[in-house]
Amino acid sequence: MHTMITHRIAAAILAASACAAHADVKQASADGFVLSYARTLDVAPDKVYAVIPAVERWWNGDHTYSSDAANLSLRAEAGACFCERWKGNSVQHGTVVMAIRDQAIRIDGAFGPLQPMAVNAVLSIGTRAEGTGTVLTMVYRVNGSSGNVLDKLAPDVDQVLAEQFKRLVSVAITGKAVSP
Repeated sequence: MHTMITHRIAAAILAASACAAHADVKQASADGFVLSYARTLDVAPDKVYAVIPAVERWWNGDHTYSSDAANLSLRAEAGACFCERWKGNSVQHGTVVMAIRDQAIRIDGAFGPLQPMAVNAVLSIGTRAEGTGTVLTMVYRVNGSSGNVLDKLAPDVDQVLAEQFKRLVSVAITGKAVSP
């Protein structure tokens, strides 16, 4: 069952690479990579920040184990679980290590196919006031052994996270996620 789910997620990542928006892979090597996204929104920081923990509204269910984003949960509180629960099953995608209201949520977690690789990964989502709007940022840093050849995975992970960022932006602006 686990192998089937892992293959399904890997296939979803590869499929997404054909249609998702793309941002910069800031750095990539065999033992790590850094992905970074940013967008200025004409929305107040508190409104943008409030959308971040509502991950079930903006994360694409195609990139979950259960295929349903409604099964995701996230609280903006240190120690909280970014989890997925369905029909007696569960996955801890990450743990919130920092939550500063209207500024940042940081999650320690290796997502999807990175999880069984025993890598260290941190997703930082930040909001910063700029004029009457907000600069929204998302940075994903992944490190592991050089045997993981993470530079080969970076473009595919970039495609998936770029899509999630695009959907987060859409929910922050319109209240609805864009279709992939």
